[in-house]
Amino acid sequence: MKVTTLTMGSSSYYAIQIAPYDTRLAEIRAFQGRRWHQEQKYWTIPLSEAATTLVNDLLQRKPPERFRKKFEKPKKEQQQRPLEQLPLLSEERKAKITDFKNYLYSLRFSPSTIKTYSDAMSIFLRYHAQRPLHEISNEDIIDFNVNYILANNYSSTYQNQIINAIKKFFLKIENRRIDLEEIERPRRAQKLPNVISKEEVKQILEAPKNLKHRAMLSLIYACGLRRSELLNLKPSHIDSKRKLLIIYQGKGRKDRFIPIGDKIIELLRNYFKAYRPKEWLFEGQYLGEQYSATSLQKVLKRSVEKTKINKSITLHWLRHSFATHLLENGTDLRYIQELLGHKSSKTTEIYTHVSTKSLQNIKSPFDDL
Repeated sequence: MKVTTLTMGSSSYYAIQIAPYDTRLAEIRAFQGRRWHQEQKYWTIPLSEAATTLVNDLLQRKPPERFRKKFEKPKKEQQQRPLEQLPLLSEERKAKITDFKNYLYSLRFSPSTIKTYSDAMSIFLRYHAQRPLHEISNEDIIDFNVNYILANNYSSTYQNQIINAIKKFFLKIENRRIDLEEIERPRRAQKLPNVISKEEVKQILEAPKNLKHRAMLSLIYACGLRRSELLNLKPSHIDSKRKLLIIYQGKGRKDRFIPIGDKIIELLRNYFKAYRPKEWLFEGQYLGEQYSATSLQKVLKRSVEKTKINKSITLHWLRHSFATHLLENGTDLRYIQELLGHKSSKTTEIYTHVSTKSLQNIKSPFDDL
């Protein structure tokens, strides 16, 4: 616990930094006029005689030994608890997870988001199988973060998904708000998108002998599609006269139009004549059956193997490459944002970091030596 004084306007305050699992926090939160500052991660209480008495009292005390030990990071081999070692969910908690899924479905969350949130919540409840739901607090969430997520080296993205799932679950299923402001959320890693050259893209798209496989991979790159967007396409979504591809309810429930050229239209016409899909543009083994995401990824994997390109390329690399190649061709970022269906321009701006158009014009001082 750390205390400083600060002045805001004409008023003075104590600024208190304290760990969220510290039991002394309860007395700060109960103090009249206290306020939590999310960005700076500290509490403030108005400077007064009562506040001074409280602060002096808290500084003289230490959190109970059991809390200090509980949140000290133990050795990795002691804190690891793989999923298979966690207790199974009770029938009562299974029913609550079902209610949670139905709630997310009613909000029209995507199937993948519903699965991610419900699976994350199931693991959290299994970890705290012996803990009554009405007693679960911030300390239990921190315990889970430290002794399960971090111990098993799970990603920061997964950690944030857990926190989001917990917030929604307790608010809507348990009708109880858990104050998550004090839970430290990990910063998301700023990773650059993976991009391959036009020559490598061409090799991959020409590798499949199967016309359907070649059409699927080509359409992903030609329009910068997400995997789910390709699989959800129907023949009616292609307007060959206006040379447009219509994406209905993409990520974020957004519709958008993507221009398509004569080359990809001709490829799709040949494919349609050969396969005559019934419902979905790309169907599986049986008519009317949607092509599976796993099979599509395998199509790409086999195509990459044929080219001898020694990279672990995924379908999303084709989307990243589409955006980057557009940028290198001089397309305005605002148009690329629309084509990709990005909500924020900041998401699209990341492609400026991998475009070689400007980088190649930079001359190293080494060349002048």
